[in-house]
Amino acid sequence: MKRRKNDNRTSFQTLVLISQLGLTMVVAIGMTTAAGIWLDRRLGTSWITVLMFVLGAIAGGQSAYHMIRRIYEPEQEEKERDSAGEDHSSVKKD
Repeated sequence: MKRRKNDNRTSFQTLVLISQLGLTMVVAIGMTTAAGIWLDRRLGTSWITVLMFVLGAIAGGQSAYHMIRRIYEPEQEEKERDSAGEDHSSVKKD
């Protein structure tokens, strides 16, 4: 069974996406948690770190969701066009 060049490209794109999503989450959570620790030390509190961690997790998750959506929406639209039998290549432009 021969592998096509496109199969390898898709595999690498998937690995890059997974890495990018992981880094997005780690950076968002890490930065907000570090800010929470700094604020807790500065203000003498102990609850800001937890709040900042939760906010970072929400922000990272939202960012990851938008990233995935931006990548897969064009593919979904293309599949819908193909299944509907539309052919946009023969459309004349004025």
